[in-house]
Amino acid sequence: MKKTLGAAAALTALTLFVGLAATLLLLAAPQALAAADAVAGSAKGAALDSSWGLIGAALATGLSSLGAGFAVAKVGTAAVGALAEKPELFGRLLIFIGLAEGIAIYGLIVSILILNRLA
Repeated sequence: MKKTLGAAAALTALTLFVGLAATLLLLAAPQALAAADAVAGSAKGAALDSSWGLIGAALATGLSSLGAGFAVAKVGTAAVGALAEKPELFGRLLIFIGLAEGIAIYGLIVSILILNRLA
């Protein structure tokens, strides 16, 4: 049991670290874009702006999918245990798993909105 909790804690810490690093990079993007526009023409700045948008879309999709996978694993395990004891809870448990899966859908929607803004 401790090994499972250790792996879950490590995965959570990794997800938090990547999320914080991505947030810091995206906060530093306006300064990088301003510097790129000052040094080179606006064409290079537009390409750099587009690449930051693509990185943001990729991070939104990837991190939300990682979080949804972690949530579905935890909720699904608990749901199977509860279902073994009380089969009449099937509908409620399915709703909980669907809510956990919704995290990935929200990330996909955010990445689609980011990509639409780039086009």
